Amino acid sequence: RLEEFLKKEVDLELSALPDFEERVIDFSEVELLMNSINTIPAPCAPVINPQAPNAATGTSLRVCWGLFSDDTVECYQVCYKPVSNERRSDEQAEHTLKVRETYCTITNLLPNTQYEFWVSALNASGISPPSERAVYVTAPSPPTIKSKKIRSCENAALVCWESRDINPVDSYMVEL
Repeated sequence: RLEEFLKKEVDLELSALPDFEERVIDFSEVELLMNSINTIPAPCAPVINPQAPNAATGTSLRVCWGLFSDDTVECYQVCYKPVSNERRSDEQAEHTLKVRETYCTITNLLPNTQYEFWVSALNASGISPPSERAVYVTAPSPPTIKSKKIRSCENAALVCWESRDINPVDSYMVEL
């Protein structure tokens, strides 16, 4: 019977087209679970150090900080702004820079000026809370000697100078 069946021509046209549903499978929950398995937590807040001796010039400051945990950190975000009682928008602007080390030197600052600094740590999971804020001060610029007011005699000399700084200077050191 099989031989007879195979000799016949059979018309296998289907009268109705098959109806397939297009299903979109949402893997977002699975993806979130998979990503959470090997993720690292966002870092803790860094601890900013107080200003160290000899860490300032008239136009630069060296700022240092550290971490009290074994967090994975890719880089740090250092923010700073001048400390001022007046509200001038251009001088009160916050500046931000990213560094890889636990220190940086900020340049192009004003002499004898206080700056407020704070630091955040970043990794693939996010950004840490900011550190406490620390105030650093740039060194004053050297005074200008008033050469027309210099007077001297055998046992004494009078030397006058004026500060070029906006903020008052605590003291001066005169070297002979």
